[in-house]
Amino acid sequence: MAYKSSDYQKAINILERRREKAVLDAENRRQEIMQKIPEIKNIQTKLSAIGISISKCFFDKNNNESELKKLEAASLALQKKRAEILKENGYEADALSENYFCPACKDTGYCNNRLCSCHKEILKENQRNALRRIAPLDECTFDSFDIRYYSDKVMENAVSPRQKAQKILESCRRYAQTFHEHSPNLMFMGKTGLGKTHLSLAIANVAINNGFSVVYGTSQNILSDLQSENFGRTENIYYNEHDVLNTDLLIMDDLGTEYMNAYSIACLYNIINTRILKKRPVIISTNFDFNQFNKIYDSRITSRIAGEYSTLILEGEDIRYIK
Repeated sequence: MAYKSSDYQKAINILERRREKAVLDAENRRQEIMQKIPEIKNIQTKLSAIGISISKCFFDKNNNESELKKLEAASLALQKKRAEILKENGYEADALSENYFCPACKDTGYCNNRLCSCHKEILKENQRNALRRIAPLDECTFDSFDIRYYSDKVMENAVSPRQKAQKILESCRRYAQTFHEHSPNLMFMGKTGLGKTHLSLAIANVAINNGFSVVYGTSQNILSDLQSENFGRTENIYYNEHDVLNTDLLIMDDLGTEYMNAYSIACLYNIINTRILKKRPVIISTNFDFNQFNKIYDSRITSRIAGEYSTLILEGEDIRYIK
């Protein structure tokens, strides 16, 4: 998955804090137990001595197997006695050990040199948090997409806006459930307030849950930040070219609201063309119809979108006013 390096670093920082807390808590607990139950301290001293003796046996050329077995049996007996004493005093049997957030990887983030499931969950949550800061991610799910706000009055094509919205909803749900790094590109078209952003974020929700990286933003904000980056003004930008071009899924909302100049057109072309060449999916939404779209953008952009994007057109009245 094409997570940002900063996402991995944030995850590593969280894992380190978890591990440090587990170690510190265990050390404080050990000190408390040793003071409260002196017998435990004696057992720990004996176990340490046995451990050293066992190590010497392994390195001894004249390894005495019977002696090794005696030492191991003594160690097990002491451990059993320690557990009993701890339980008698209201502690768990493993109270002297670190209580890791994730016992599988002991908060290292890796199991058998592969990302642990806890590490993956942190990466997913970082993705969600990043999107939550700029969009209502949690509110925009497929279950909360209510087609009752679309008219059931049949249009000229013998299909009502509600029927059309239902088909688009089902199509988007299938798209999200089967999403992968080389999924098709989508373009939502329709007037303001018809649910284009909602469906885009619903897809993002599922993609993130399935472990894919997502970059979401309005075309205005994305193209503005890339222009700032190009001219070396990187202090306050949220988007950068590397992430926009390489994320698993790029969502550009409200295409057409950006400030139009030669650079924004060239930048948009580069995003669309590069991601087509890399076979990395993009979801675009716009309030324009086909005629408006073709008038504003040059043929290099429109031809690529026409040839490489599946278009989903929502119709009806602004749901925000209806609500």
